Amino acid sequence: MLEEYLRYLQYEKNYSSRTVSSYRKDINQFTAYYSRINNSTDISKAEIDDIRLWIAELISVNKITSRSVCRKLSSMKSFYKFLLQKDIIASSPVDVVAPKIIKSLPVFFTEKDINLLGTDEILPDDSFETARNALMIEIFYQTGIRRMELIELKINDIDFERKTIKVLGKRRKERFVPFGEALENQIKHYLSIRQKRITTDNDYLFVTKHGRQLYDKAVYNIVTRELGSITTKTKHSPHTLRHTFATTMLDNGADLNSIKELLGHSSLAATQVYTHTSFKELQKLYQNTHPRAN
Repeated sequence: MLEEYLRYLQYEKNYSSRTVSSYRKDINQFTAYYSRINNSTDISKAEIDDIRLWIAELISVNKITSRSVCRKLSSMKSFYKFLLQKDIIASSPVDVVAPKIIKSLPVFFTEKDINLLGTDEILPDDSFETARNALMIEIFYQTGIRRMELIELKINDIDFERKTIKVLGKRRKERFVPFGEALENQIKHYLSIRQKRITTDNDYLFVTKHGRQLYDKAVYNIVTRELGSITTKTKHSPHTLRHTFATTMLDNGADLNSIKELLGHSSLAATQVYTHTSFKELQKLYQNTHPRAN
């Protein structure tokens, strides 16, 4: 039944493979707990107390965060809803009040910080990896795309004539992200080096030095290493560059709806978090308008 449910998520709900994998992990984790307590792996017979005690153990013993608890509850609620629709169970055992998530404000870099990286510089003697890593950071910073979206980019997703990148987002939803002349030149510089130095018929934009598609952990490690060279911030992942893109756009006059579309958010609520982060324009407004500000 689990495999049928996961296929439903992937092919009918269009969830990404990464999301499906997270759902599998959560359900398997509860199955292991249920088996340990009840000597059975048939979680269709689970009761409300089984879910509640599992969550209690995760919080008290495993010390997982409120955000993780909410995600696991969401996974289980969705699975049991599927079982209800299939008439396998009469009621869902997921009757637990999710803990309140304390949302931290997004961490971002200033333009001055990003300039310290020098990743926008194009040098004729760049190595393949230097050109690739610099382009990755610039695409994150200049387009705000997600890590998995970058990994899945193919060369023919780049339209140089229209200066757009076709991005396949969450739930396989396509969107087109614009780019400027500087990024166009950098992409062409990287592709020239890639063609000369890497032997591969792989059409993914970002590949390893052996020509294989670049993988998730490699992208994370490359970006955190590069950003770690210019900051002492504890958070300096690819997602931080996505926050930086959104905050920079907002600081320079972009409206929230436009930023929402560029980021691929399904609702404006997800984008509104950046209004709390972008204090620069509010400070400027205050300094220019309040009689006692100066």
